[in-house]
Amino acid sequence: KSGDRFIANDCGLAPDKRLWLVSGPNMGGKSTFLRQNALIVILAQAGSYVPATSARLGIVDRLFSRVGASDNLARGRSTFMVEMVETAAILAQATERSFVILDEVGRGTSTYDGLAIAWAVVEGIHEANRCRCLFATHYHELTRLADSLDALSLHHVRAKEYKGDLVLLHEVSEGPADRSYGIAVAKLAGLPPPVLARASQVLEKLEKGRAETGGLAAGLGDLPLFSAALDAAEAKVDAVRERLTGTDIDALSPRQALDLLYELKGLAGEE
Repeated sequence: KSGDRFIANDCGLAPDKRLWLVSGPNMGGKSTFLRQNALIVILAQAGSYVPATSARLGIVDRLFSRVGASDNLARGRSTFMVEMVETAAILAQATERSFVILDEVGRGTSTYDGLAIAWAVVEGIHEANRCRCLFATHYHELTRLADSLDALSLHHVRAKEYKGDLVLLHEVSEGPADRSYGIAVAKLAGLPPPVLARASQVLEKLEKGRAETGGLAAGLGDLPLFSAALDAAEAKVDAVRERLTGTDIDALSPRQALDLLYELKGLAGEE
């Protein structure tokens, strides 16, 4: 285990677990693991040797990545907007034979918005695209999806605390991460001790509140998959039904009847 070598323990994508949710601390190697697998896919499909003891891959029609954070000043797009545009393209184009790596989707906005978007993207990849995907995240609430999504499995990059210091092991193991180690990483970066102490106090209070309320994702597991789309469709039906119920068809002139048809078409959401 050399200092710059990343070690993956038996991390081949099994056919029945095509979607991996990878958690763990910053600097632990999540992004490296994602990129490493994407490069192995390219090398293997090109007929080259791959940096692995063994590799078994099916045909990949396209490879998609949403990794990194950068804005686009020329087009007036923020970092979050760039992230959403790229994620939208993946959800629209990825097929069952595609390979996708997604790194920290939803991190560019508020905690609740980001978690909601990440949650929905994971469900969309699992149910609609059904492709092989590595999804790195800091939202530990997403681990609840393993209870409802059959093809999703949980993994994490390992880390340990030794005598108050964080030791990054650069290994991938099964199961969710036990914690994020954010403050420990901040200590490595050199934040002043008073700031770290205050951060620990705030974290303790936030975690206490999360335990009392059931966490950020409380209740999300009870939501029917893609229920928002069903609710929107039902709302359109209700609007059309309500308009027809309050209309005396026999009293309409031919011109009024034609206008009503156009109105109903608009209520149904058609152009």
